[in-house]
Amino acid sequence: MKKITWLLAAALLLLLLGACSDQTSEEAEEAPQQEEETQPEKEEAPEKSDPEVPYQALEPSADAVPLEERLSEEDLNNMPDQQMALGGDSTRSIPVGQTLAEGMEDQTNGPLKDHRLVAFYGTPQSENMGILGTLEPEEFMAQLKEQAQAYSDADPERPAIPTIELITTMAHREPGPDGTFVSQLPDEKIEEYINLAEKHDALVLLDIQLGTDTVMNQVKSLEKWLKHPNVNLAIDTEFQVDEGEVPGEDLGQVDGQEVQEAVEYLSQLTEENNLPDKFLLVHQFTEDVLTNKDSIQPTDNVQVALNFDGWGDATDKMALYKKYVRDKPAQYGGFKIFYDKDQPVITPEEVINLEPSPAVVNYQ
Repeated sequence: MKKITWLLAAALLLLLLGACSDQTSEEAEEAPQQEEETQPEKEEAPEKSDPEVPYQALEPSADAVPLEERLSEEDLNNMPDQQMALGGDSTRSIPVGQTLAEGMEDQTNGPLKDHRLVAFYGTPQSENMGILGTLEPEEFMAQLKEQAQAYSDADPERPAIPTIELITTMAHREPGPDGTFVSQLPDEKIEEYINLAEKHDALVLLDIQLGTDTVMNQVKSLEKWLKHPNVNLAIDTEFQVDEGEVPGEDLGQVDGQEVQEAVEYLSQLTEENNLPDKFLLVHQFTEDVLTNKDSIQPTDNVQVALNFDGWGDATDKMALYKKYVRDKPAQYGGFKIFYDKDQPVITPEEVINLEPSPAVVNYQ
């Protein structure tokens, strides 16, 4: 009897030990799962946000009529001057008002994509180089906004951004201390106009006239200003001359490859400093001042516009815009108007009706 009792007790003990072992094993298996569940989830790194745009386009007036409706009423396509400018053929390859040249693309979020820039050109150091030098800064800004508003009202689908085109390096007929025939605007003046633009939600174009200096030397000298979100670049090609030549007396010339170096430099600067996408404006008023134009290509963060800046008879100017911009397209077109030299001064509606419609309109 004692033996049976002892055997029963031993069996019961073994059962109890087995149950404890199973429970311990189950707890061991569950422990890693519980540990995983209690670990905090890792936060994903936030995506790099696009920088805020440094401008505010001027909203069209409440009574502004959409471009297509107004053009159909005024029948601008049949205006004699426009027909003559198109060589007697008013047939368009792109819609009226489209600023992107035929066959071109824009991968940027730059200001030319959905807007038109209206700029006043000049330097505070000269009254003879454009309207900028004839007005005090606030009065200048008021008149610039008034002119830009006319374009927002003429083409409500592409509101205008007021833009200051500031001659930052100006060509001279004397070689100057460094022998390059150019002088740079003092830093305090450049800063004054950049601050003026920031105050009014406008853009700035730093315009360089080259003399005997190189494009890249001039561009690099402006790097600290080009790092500002609202600052962009313009190149006056006719002022780059060879040794022994004089700007203003001898017609200068820039190779498109030099311009492309500036495009790529500006593109890298924009990327490295997380800046809003920028644009570069290239001035051309005759065939010879810009060679190897096919080398000039936009990037995914720098837009390029070719600006026809000759002065004179309005019909001739429109024909030359066709020759240099429509027939040999860059990404975007630009058109300069001279208040005192053009005959007549063409209207915003006539400018918009050019093909492609200029994305940049500058006044001197």
